[in-house]
Amino acid sequence: MFPPGRRRPDAPRPAGGLPVRYSHHQWRRACAGVAAAALLTVPAAVGSAYAATAPPAPSPSASASASSGSGFTQLTPAVTARLDAAIQKVMREANVPGVSVSVSAPGKGTYLKSFGVADKATGKPMTPDLFVRIGSETKTFTVTALLELVDQGKAGLDDPISKYIKGVPGGGKVTLRQLAEMRSGLPSYTEDPAFVQALLSDPKRPFTPQQLLAYAYKQPIQFQPGAKYFYSNTNLILLGLVVEKQSGMPLRDFIQQKVLTPAGLKNTSFPVGAEFPSPHPQGYTNQTLDGKVAVTTDWNPSWGWAAGAMISTLPDLKSWARTVATGTLLSPKTQAERLKVVPTGIPGAGYGLGIINVQGWIGHNGSLPGYETLTVYLPESQATMVVVLNTDILDGKTEPSTLFGQAVSSIVTPGHVFGLPVPEPRPSSSASASASASSSSSSSASSSSSPSSSSPSSSSPSSPSSPSSSASATPSSG
Repeated sequence: MFPPGRRRPDAPRPAGGLPVRYSHHQWRRACAGVAAAALLTVPAAVGSAYAATAPPAPSPSASASASSGSGFTQLTPAVTARLDAAIQKVMREANVPGVSVSVSAPGKGTYLKSFGVADKATGKPMTPDLFVRIGSETKTFTVTALLELVDQGKAGLDDPISKYIKGVPGGGKVTLRQLAEMRSGLPSYTEDPAFVQALLSDPKRPFTPQQLLAYAYKQPIQFQPGAKYFYSNTNLILLGLVVEKQSGMPLRDFIQQKVLTPAGLKNTSFPVGAEFPSPHPQGYTNQTLDGKVAVTTDWNPSWGWAAGAMISTLPDLKSWARTVATGTLLSPKTQAERLKVVPTGIPGAGYGLGIINVQGWIGHNGSLPGYETLTVYLPESQATMVVVLNTDILDGKTEPSTLFGQAVSSIVTPGHVFGLPVPEPRPSSSASASASASSSSSSSASSSSSPSSSSPSSSSPSSPSSPSSSASATPSSG
């Protein structure tokens, strides 16, 4: 996942139609009456010429106060009330069952609240400690694993993928760097009609990395390596295989031992199949063959593998946000390479090595059927923002996680609003029209917030009912 306000590039397209992509974050492709499954949330801008650049420059007002962190609004009771209202507004308008939000900065306080329900059938409330599927945020872990091998001299960013993996179309010209920053030109397996049909006809079936690559290799190369930015999940499958080959370990074991353990993430895991630690919320999607809303809790995420299969919790993601943005697991030289971004075709948004930079917020978003997450860090204020929710059903044209990120950041960091322009309409799961995602749910809120280190206060937000008009035509991170 990545770009705010855009649909995932791995999303399906309308039958026989062109992919509805968000420039670099475009996603979704439906084939022959089949809705494409969406995994990540990253913009895929098809077309910008490559140019490695530093992260987007902050606004003058924000930079003037960067050292003191004054670019982040103090979390007073009044600001907390504004956040409550903004989050509940997004819930109502986007018809989100449940969401947990955390935003904080040193000396400014911590906001941590959950609203709505984790299970619409039982009314079980959403809480911050629940395990969730994190979709494309998995990319930050896979690329961190790769970069650790780069630091060890076991892999080179400018090495061709053919040095490690045979049989990749044009592999002698595609580098590991280009794979990590989405400029390989390789097609995404998630846009292959046969893959979409196989996944949605049996969401519980397992997929192997080799099967995923086979779907990708049936499609034509998009462009010459390095020419453009194009969000492709295929890139991450290949990088995952490189990690396995060069480490001599299964990817999940390497990530556990060399990434999760050193980072202190005890509630983050790379599942083998459909296993899902408890407690967890039920996930709701309309990415189905008939377009009807389905519960995805026991769907097998193996189709995402190195690109989107992992599981985590809000507290772990909050810790991980800082780790990724500051590079505590990498050498300064390698971290500097990671933070260089390429244009995505979206103003204020760039893509680095497995990370996004949107208006200064560094991290990634994630989305796969039933769940969405957003985990970002703003270095200027040392601020962290994490959003987790149990639906991926779009609000008109926008990812719900982006709507929350935009609503929260517009209050706490008005100089760095996390959002992107609205993408083209999401195609329907059939060749005709978009499936309507209508489900009313009651919501409750379990919450804690503190302007500083004071004890948490609780509030009970109103429950979202049937969807109303879309929240806005502003950007959202898919």
